[in-house]
Parts: sequence; C-alpha cells; structure tokens
Amino acid sequence: MRTPTRSLLAGTTAAVAAFALAACGTTEDPAAEAAPESAAASGPVTYTDERGEHTLDAPATEIVSLEWGLTENLVALGVEPAGQADVEGYNTWDTVAPIDAGTPDVGTRGEPSLDAISALEPDLVVTTTDLPENVITQIEEVAPVLTLRGSDGKDPLGYMRETVTTLGEVTRKQDAAVAALEDFDAKVSEATAALDEAGLAGAEFTMADGWVANGTVSVRMFTPGSFFGALGEEVGLKNAWTEGGDPDYGLAQTDVEGLTQLGDVQFVYAANDSEADPYVDGLKGNKVWEQLPFVAAGDVHRIPDGIWMFGGPLSGAAYIDALVDALA
Repeated sequence: MRTPTRSLLAGTTAAVAAFALAACGTTEDPAAEAAPESAAASGPVTYTDERGEHTLDAPATEIVSLEWGLTENLVALGVEPAGQADVEGYNTWDTVAPIDAGTPDVGTRGEPSLDAISALEPDLVVTTTDLPENVITQIEEVAPVLTLRGSDGKDPLGYMRETVTTLGEVTRKQDAAVAALEDFDAKVSEATAALDEAGLAGAEFTMADGWVANGTVSVRMFTPGSFFGALGEEVGLKNAWTEGGDPDYGLAQTDVEGLTQLGDVQFVYAANDSEADPYVDGLKGNKVWEQLPFVAAGDVHRIPDGIWMFGGPLSGAAYIDALVDALA
C-alpha cells in the first residue's frame, strides 16, 4: 500500500512553493575531435510541446511519467521511468511494455502527488493535456514539464509518431525512435499482406471496450479517429462505427441497444481480467446482445489482455497481431 501523499489537485499554491527547486578520430588530436560529439550528446535540448517551446539544460534521463501511453513510448526507446503514476495499474493494462514493479509511485494519473514527484528530483515530467493546466503549472515549480495530447482524433497514427519523435528528441534517443517506428511500419505491412491473403481486405470490423456498473453495461466504440480504430483501417479493414468520437481519443459512447445498428461485422473488443468482462459477463443472457448478427455468427473477438488502447508502436504492433490472429 502506498503511503498517502499530498495530491496536487488538493494542494495550494503556497504548499507547492514549499517544494520548489529545491566522428571519426584523427592522429593529430583525438580529444579535440571527441569534444564536439560529447557536447552534442549532453548539451541543451529544445523541444516543442502543446504549451510552446522549452529548453532543457541536457537530455532528460530521470523522467517521471504521469500518463501510461507516454510511459510505453519511453520504454520503446529504452528509457525506464524514474517515477510513474499508478505503477500497478500500468503493469495491469500494459503488459506489452511492463516497467519494474518497484518503480516509485507518484499517485494517480488524475491526481499526481507533488511530494512524491519532488522527492525524486526529476529532470523532466511528462504528462498530457488531460491533466488540468493549474496542476501542470504546480508541477513546473518542481521540474520542467513536457505536455502532449493523449492522442489526436484527426490523425491518431500521425500524432503517435510525433509523440515518439518528441520523446526521442528530449532523451537524445532519436535512433531508437526511428527504429521503433520502422518496426511498427514493418508490422503494418506484414499484417496488411496477411489479411489480404486471407481475403479480408476491406472487411468491416468494430473495436470496443466497456465496463459494468450497477448491473448496466456501458459500451465505448473506437471510431476511425481512435488509435485502435485507425490501426484497423491502416491494415486494410473498414471501421463500421464512424460517428461520435471525441476530439482527442476518437471514442464514442453507446449501449447494447445502440449496437443494433451494426450488421455482419467482426466485433473486436478489449477487456482485462482485473475487471468483469462487459460482454461475456455483463451481457450474459441479454436477448438484445445474443440476437445481434455478429454475436449469432460467432464473430466476437476479445484481444489479449495488456495491449494498451492508447499506447504507441509497441501496443500498436501487438494489436495488429491480435487482429490478424482473430480474423485471419
């Protein structure tokens, strides 16, 4: 159990102030040739995020992450976070890119702890615009902050690439960022060919998750503006649920009755054994659900646990594999 710490959302500006900051070699002079390379590797880093342009004195190495998608992308670059919001939750929902269970926990994603962050003395905190601006401002009293959107409903795959590239820049892991995206692109090409060979190019699919609360199942649909929805279309499938996505994550809300608008599709969904399965458990015996064409046809597919629905190239590649395994 984590020792209770002061939540940023509950803290005051005065309380925050109490925790403020604290080549090639030559035969003539090899050392002279090495110096510029060393400076390039350790000198200032300028980056642009959703709040403008910022400069770090040196590449970030001690990074606290307040959002799971950013954490996964850091892991893809070979960077282990020095601190993490909700370590247990991250390792439950993102087994594709796990972190050390002993990583210092800095509170929840929605309410990070200034005390815990300050104690780690990070040289960078990474978060998303989902965190309120006043909280981000408080964190800046402790350490520089990199703020990105969790996704972009207009171009989720493009924004994922920008995110990986930006994290590569601030950590000076540009080569690792390029390699991660190249591996992702290779996976897309491989999966596209596999689905085409199976005669599934252009096949209709939907992607969903959901939850059970007070005996009622809430259904969340992933439109083409979502990360997983866009991935399906990237490998040649057609997303049958196109309406209602939010601007950032491309997610739409509905219920089991709302699913009656769907015809013969491949219904793919994500769940986790840490919670009740909304479709197997929550809709057991539900006549509306059981009479849906894709349910009656057996075209309902749960992807493996631990593929984070708002991640980066690692979860993206795992999801693509899951689609091919389920459909082809």
